[in-house]
Amino acid sequence: MTAIPRIDLTQRLAGRVAVITGGASGIGLATAKRLAAEGATVVIGDMDATAGPAAAELVGGLFVQVDVTDEAQVNMLFDRAAETYGSVDIAFNNAGISPPDDDSIETTELPAWQKVQDVNLKSVYLCSRAALRHMVAQGRGSIINTASFVAVLGSATSQISYTASKGGVLAMSRELGVQFARQGIRVNALCPGPVNTPLLQELFASDPERAQRRLVHVPVGRFAEPEELAAAVAFLASDDASFITGSTFLVDGGISSAYVTPL
Repeated sequence: MTAIPRIDLTQRLAGRVAVITGGASGIGLATAKRLAAEGATVVIGDMDATAGPAAAELVGGLFVQVDVTDEAQVNMLFDRAAETYGSVDIAFNNAGISPPDDDSIETTELPAWQKVQDVNLKSVYLCSRAALRHMVAQGRGSIINTASFVAVLGSATSQISYTASKGGVLAMSRELGVQFARQGIRVNALCPGPVNTPLLQELFASDPERAQRRLVHVPVGRFAEPEELAAAVAFLASDDASFITGSTFLVDGGISSAYVTPL
């Protein structure tokens, strides 16, 4: 009888080079730790010149300071990754903002709208394009773009530009996933539910009533932890997800499936 080969899942990303934007905190940092634990070499792209190097040191990788809205800086980030480590195998385009002046359409002014669009949507376009230059030449790669559950659901506690930007990320990821599928490149949209990150904590600390209005709709009864999203990214980045592309990958505690939540 032939023995079943053992698979070391803790090293399923061994030999892969991963670029993570917004990698100095929150979901990005948790993902950097998870990908490194699974064997990947991690490049942290972030604006934070203090937390960024610390994150890179923590995972034994490289820090590149980058403004993800700047085309030249984004290109440099991915080029540095390839020049330093030889390839770009995984791109987790995760950087994003949710500022307080992005609110209802009635009160959100054009500068606030545009800033969120630039950081949340334009950056994903720039990062995906930069990553694809390397991945197309390699004939392989996995791109994971951070969208949101608000890309598939409407919210009465609106952050209008954030919602619109994440809808754009979802649609763009779907299209790229289809376009590049036969070139060995997978593109998926990660759609988190509310996640217990500094960004969410800061938003809700000033408005507990808004926080409660959101939490009550999550069937699991809590917000996600960054590590739970990191696990989903690691899966999508790996060959375990080899038949998954163009997907709306919801990690939302059931919120997008709920009509009435359990008691």
